[in-house]
Amino acid sequence: MNFTNKTAIVTGAASGMGLLFSENFAALGGNVVMCDINSQVLDAKTAEINSAGRGRAVGAVCDVRDYVQVCAARDKAVEAFGRIDLMVNFAGGYAPRMRNVDRTQYPEFPDVPMDVFDWGIDVNLKGPFYFAHAVLKQMRIQKSGLIINIGSIVGAEGDEYGMEYPTSKAGLMYGLTKSIAQYGSKYNIRCVCISPGPVLTRPNMVEMKTLLGRAADPQE
Repeated sequence: MNFTNKTAIVTGAASGMGLLFSENFAALGGNVVMCDINSQVLDAKTAEINSAGRGRAVGAVCDVRDYVQVCAARDKAVEAFGRIDLMVNFAGGYAPRMRNVDRTQYPEFPDVPMDVFDWGIDVNLKGPFYFAHAVLKQMRIQKSGLIINIGSIVGAEGDEYGMEYPTSKAGLMYGLTKSIAQYGSKYNIRCVCISPGPVLTRPNMVEMKTLLGRAADPQE
């Protein structure tokens, strides 16, 4: 678990599991390019990691829905560290919650405005697709690399209300991940997907039932 001279790009890196991954990776000697749309929080978190004096963190303000910004984040990683060893796609979310949908006003799936679902599909599926397209250019040159996609158990279970979330996560889990793995194999590039159930990144996740009778701790 020594990541000295290894470089990771992480999306959703200013909070939640994206931040925790960045902190752990840097603590183990790695360099991390932290991508997030929240510039103020991102600056604070990169400064905290750098103050620990282990691996180095660089912030890249990035909307994962914008391919130009995605490529700029990739270029920033290469300019700062010369390579990209790891790409981790944490950025995502359940669109009705992220867009503050009022279920008394929009009680069922057909009632929810389409722009809400557009946001979810763009962030949860197109974002990882964009980053894969961008970073594979560099990984192909290196003939090495690993892309980790973050799926969800909901991608296998479905959801009758926020249908964009299981739709995009299923595409990420079964379509994009396998396709990247097939393409990357000839360049020594791997791609895997981790699909967690409820994780205690916010308090109400404790209400979701699991066979263990609890949600996962983020550090797990």
